[in-house]
Amino acid sequence: MQKMNGHRIFWFSICLLLMTMLAACSANESVEKKETQQNGDSGYDKVVVHNMGHTVTYTEPPKRAVALNQHATEIMLALGLQDSMVGTAYLDDQILPKYQDAYKKVPVLAKEYPSKEVFLAAEPDFAYAGWKSAFTEKSLGTVQELEESGIKTYVQESSNKTGPTLEDVNNDIENIGRIFHVEAKATEVINQMKKEIEDTTKQIGTVEKPLNVFVYDSGEDKPFTAANNYLTHLIKMAGGKNIFDDIPKGWADVSWEEVVNRNPDVIVIIDYGDTTVKQKQELLLSKTELADVPAIKNKRFIILPLSAGAEGIRAPLALKTLAEGLYPDKFN
Repeated sequence: MQKMNGHRIFWFSICLLLMTMLAACSANESVEKKETQQNGDSGYDKVVVHNMGHTVTYTEPPKRAVALNQHATEIMLALGLQDSMVGTAYLDDQILPKYQDAYKKVPVLAKEYPSKEVFLAAEPDFAYAGWKSAFTEKSLGTVQELEESGIKTYVQESSNKTGPTLEDVNNDIENIGRIFHVEAKATEVINQMKKEIEDTTKQIGTVEKPLNVFVYDSGEDKPFTAANNYLTHLIKMAGGKNIFDDIPKGWADVSWEEVVNRNPDVIVIIDYGDTTVKQKQELLLSKTELADVPAIKNKRFIILPLSAGAEGIRAPLALKTLAEGLYPDKFN
């Protein structure tokens, strides 16, 4: 009997110990959950982002963001982040109509990059630029300087590399989604873009011989053109071939003689700035050396806003514009 009682006491002690351990684990989990919630209203976990050679750690979503180029602004608006924005700047043209109402809620700091004084007066805790030119000593300050002032930064990686693809753009959108803890919305935006792009590529179908495309940005004595950049990627998807895709950088000055030698079938005119599309067309048509180029003889021009050619959410729109211009019969 005494042996039996000893066994009971032993097992009772074991059960009591297990219950104590479980209670402690439960309490620890509650503390961890509470700490996570305190780290952000919706359980924001620490986010580490590697961007343009810099590593930035976020312990909460930015609350006072400034977007410094149009494609950065439109990505923010597409993700529904207008309430977390205290400024935008440097629009190339009009914001997409579907985001106009959201855009009106955000102060416009400047026509181009704001001065340091105007930028800092907005008291930002985050600055998102399309181009790395935003963060220099001559503009808003270097990434290091801004971080020392409590301002974290993000530069659109896809806009600052040679030969970017849609996947690179998607990676940028995903990073912004992670930083602001709107990953589900970022996935939704990316999936919608993929669907629209797929619809257009199906309509294009198989292209046996891609049309030669010359992208005219600007320049009278020498044309400034797209080389191995994002627009070249979109042109290829649309069934064309950028005649200067062999130049190993994003944009380049070339010669009119070389344009003639490469014999474009179609010319894409980039619409932006003070020079109108009509003025650009008149210049191209007045160049006697271009008279026998198929694109000029047939007056085959595609007008593409600069914003559509930037690495942002306009990829489906840009692709469809290019495809309809290259192969109008497939879209009638």
